[in-house]
Amino acid sequence: MTTPDADGLLAEQLLRLSRRLHRSQKRQLESADVAITPAQSRLLRTLAHYDEAPRMADLAARLEVVPRAVTSLVDGLEASGRVRRAPDPANRRVIRIELTDTGRATLRTLRDARRAAAEDILAPLTAEERELFGGLLTTLVDGPAQDC
Repeated sequence: MTTPDADGLLAEQLLRLSRRLHRSQKRQLESADVAITPAQSRLLRTLAHYDEAPRMADLAARLEVVPRAVTSLVDGLEASGRVRRAPDPANRRVIRIELTDTGRATLRTLRDARRAAAEDILAPLTAEERELFGGLLTTLVDGPAQDC
């Protein structure tokens, strides 16, 4: 069992690591000349997980935000050519959001920036330490394994 002081230190270290990772990723994106906000990036990544183009309401529910927030994000992404609004062929009143080729290229750049940022952060660790760290992160992200 850890002490409150130790837990506080861990929380601070996690926060500092997260900020460092975001700064490194931001530098990677700037060097690739990609101007995108974290929220727009999240929307693009979410959009890529759909098999068919979702409605704005679907995106808002998945992102756990109000529909107006999605509208603003889509406006910005559409202006940069990364997404497009398209009428639903089955119901012309419904608008679906589609990734464009530029949006898919941006996703590849985002993925590369995340990998480069992680490599930068993890550089001091040995292969064994990375494996251990990855296992610990999996436990923290997914929760402890459940016995059947």
